[in-house]
Amino acid sequence: MRWQLFDGGELELWTDFIAELERSVLYAALAGAVPWQQREIMMFGRSVLEPRQTAWIGDPEAVYTYSGRFNEPAPWPDVLQTLRARVAERAGATFNSVLCNLYRDGSDSMGLHSDAERELGENPVIASLSLGATRRFQLRHRKRREGKLDIELPSGSLLVMRGTTQHHYRHGIPKQPSVLAPRINLTFRRIVQA
Repeated sequence: MRWQLFDGGELELWTDFIAELERSVLYAALAGAVPWQQREIMMFGRSVLEPRQTAWIGDPEAVYTYSGRFNEPAPWPDVLQTLRARVAERAGATFNSVLCNLYRDGSDSMGLHSDAERELGENPVIASLSLGATRRFQLRHRKRREGKLDIELPSGSLLVMRGTTQHHYRHGIPKQPSVLAPRINLTFRRIVQA
């Protein structure tokens, strides 16, 4: 599926990017290979625990700052190196880093935000791979009320955001108390050093 968004944003979704028979094996490999942690971030001037577990992985130069925190990448586990190549081919982009997210159940979430850090460049391509529980992805235009979209991201799906999406839209994963299973989400990016 493909969406042309207001103001030059673009979304593309492949719901079966990872074959069904491969999903549980890949989920288990990632759960064991990624150095998950729940760190503190600054929100509204105070320090709080992230509402999910994360890990920053990438090439040695893929350093960036988020929420007042300097992030140096952990090295690529083999399973992520292989995935990086597959995702890059489908997205038509190159990536030097990935933010790994573990949503333990529907209580874990990520509020509306843009991936607009200067290290990502002007119009970043963000490729988001989901494994595990289906979760709702929300996209909201910063100014237009009609510029909103809710998409269910099933296990094995790949969502690519490109164009001016990060300039004009915010996206997030809301709480869903009815979701009891975990989800791993990998957001592949390219860090550009100025």
